[in-house]
Amino acid sequence: MLFWLSALSDGGDIFNLFRYITFRAGGAFFTALTFGFVFGRPLITALRRKYAHGQPIREDGPAHHIKTKADTPTMGGLLILAALTLSTVLWARLDNPYVWLVLGVTVAFGVVGFADDWAKVSRGNSRGVPGRIRFGIGLLIAATASYVAAQLHPDDLSMQLAVPVFKDVLFPMGWLFIPFAMIVIVGSANSVNLTDGLDGLAIMPVMIAAGTLGVIAYAVGRVDFTDYLDVHYVPGTGEILIFTAGLIGGGLGFLWYNAPPAAVFMGDTGALALGGALGAIAVATKHELVLLIVGGLFVAEAVSVIVQVVYFKATGERVFLMAPIHHHFEKTGWAEPQVVIRFWIISLILALIGLATLKLR
Repeated sequence: MLFWLSALSDGGDIFNLFRYITFRAGGAFFTALTFGFVFGRPLITALRRKYAHGQPIREDGPAHHIKTKADTPTMGGLLILAALTLSTVLWARLDNPYVWLVLGVTVAFGVVGFADDWAKVSRGNSRGVPGRIRFGIGLLIAATASYVAAQLHPDDLSMQLAVPVFKDVLFPMGWLFIPFAMIVIVGSANSVNLTDGLDGLAIMPVMIAAGTLGVIAYAVGRVDFTDYLDVHYVPGTGEILIFTAGLIGGGLGFLWYNAPPAAVFMGDTGALALGGALGAIAVATKHELVLLIVGGLFVAEAVSVIVQVVYFKATGERVFLMAPIHHHFEKTGWAEPQVVIRFWIISLILALIGLATLKLR
């Protein structure tokens, strides 16, 4: 919205700054951060009044969680979503379809997550909306986003899979690209949701991944950068940097209250929305495979659950002491802050590797 102030510029005044994506990304970051700091405490207070018993704790989780995390309010993802949406609408170009694509996926998954959180707290149990319904709606959202993204991509990239590291390698998928992109988006949403099990565990890796994807979006949206880096040019994706900057600002505002011991959980409202956002950005920028690296922590969490379930059904035994894998490390004696910070470090390393794929050719 504020981009249109650049129309008032004569080329040498303050209004000219609004032409630059980097300037507006900074504005989006500080807008979202300020929003989080200002409205975080009132939101937590309102959630405590409305749902006095907080998020129901799973009985099959670590036993100490029932004591240490009881009565903590959930749906804190509303704070991130509100900050992110406001900052994006204020600072991004609203005539850019990629902005609406990513924001639409984020909000849609946030609505699904909110319905699940509301069902849990209103019924006083951890079941929420049946998994098949959540998964089905998620597939519908992802299918719509994947089709739109395919239509937005340049003709030489549409319905094709870009392979990182290998220069100019495109794998033609045809209409199979749509179900593939759906898996990327839904898989990302649910992987982040599985990771959200300890105070601060999910939000920092999400911010790290979002920052990385934001840099990639900015790079592939500039023809001079793509020529230098030998990556595929996707015009218009640079505006996604503003969205990711708002996500990071809102995420930091939330982390202020989510740092151990958490005053609020993001819940499915935040986890599904943010995971869906990462998947949508990867699809929009043609970096779906790079997301496997940048979001490697989320992949490991999801794979640990799949392996645990499949192996248990086949043998009656468990591979991990508990899944997702962060609970396994808790069971081995790692304190919660140790698990969280070490997983943050892993996320940062993976993000740097993902960024390296831009130049490694």
